[in-house]
Amino acid sequence: MNYTIATIASHSCLQILKGAKDEGFATVAIASSKHVGFYKQYSFIDEILPTQSYKEVSALEKTLLKKNCIVVPHGSFVAYLGSDFDKKTKLPYFGSKKILEVEGDRRAQQRWLEKAGMRLPKLYKSISEVDRPVIVKMYGARGGTGYFVAQDKNELEKKLKANKTREDFVMQEYIVGIPIYIQFFYSPLSGKLEIMGVDRRYETNVDGIGRIPAVLQEKLDVVPSYTVMGNFPIVLRESLLPTVYAMGERVVEASKKLSTKGLYGPFCLETIISSDQKVYCIEISCRIVAGTNCFISGSPYSDLLFGEPMSMGRRIAREIKEAISKNRLEEILD
Repeated sequence: MNYTIATIASHSCLQILKGAKDEGFATVAIASSKHVGFYKQYSFIDEILPTQSYKEVSALEKTLLKKNCIVVPHGSFVAYLGSDFDKKTKLPYFGSKKILEVEGDRRAQQRWLEKAGMRLPKLYKSISEVDRPVIVKMYGARGGTGYFVAQDKNELEKKLKANKTREDFVMQEYIVGIPIYIQFFYSPLSGKLEIMGVDRRYETNVDGIGRIPAVLQEKLDVVPSYTVMGNFPIVLRESLLPTVYAMGERVVEASKKLSTKGLYGPFCLETIISSDQKVYCIEISCRIVAGTNCFISGSPYSDLLFGEPMSMGRRIAREIKEAISKNRLEEILD
């Protein structure tokens, strides 16, 4: 049986479908009608299915099933299709839907990371407990949109009152250090964990404020925000690699208690590394992250492992290809 790799035309679609084509798959992009022209320029996309609204993607399921599509999810699935799409869709899905559900629940995610032995920032259950600077994070994969920092309890109360959306959120201790995002791939077929890349995010307007002299910052009436606009690659000092690799191993092992299949495929540990080289895990993303777009031709780390151009998108396609050849596809689809 011939399979097609499909995804939504956003986030990391280009590298997912380029990687799928490199591994010999047919490809389908589900695109907003206004973006069809843009995606048509890429020859590795065999077919584009237009939709007026991503909320209508479910109406395309029969078409996608007829094409034997395997869907590769990314962050825009939550933003555009809603948090319940993972559970409702009948399409073969690369990744554990149960694990994706845990990813979307920040308190469940915290419990998972605790069981994995991660060094974590303190999580506050109520405003009255706050005794140091905190960062407030909204639920869901929205690229940092809506996050804000509060210096103390009083400032936190004021900012929460001013926050008109009042969505579900968590209050997390603000760790001073460098944000580092480690991209992993775990293969259930081989039982091996791979470091595929490392990146950092460019966030607005907090990174813009940082370029302004301190004396001017004090005069600006600007509230820092953390919406991600892009990413740039980083090479982590080699002495830290065994530490972060062990973190990835522990997260995968702990995930096996959350679902039968556990965590597999691409995931990202979002960390803060302090000046004394302590690595705090602040969050986990359980699907391909946008930072992998820095490495469409491969990263220094994937090059060490594969010796050929290997994006995360291509690594996903290769895992699917191997599962098909070994008649083990059910192990990696949900």
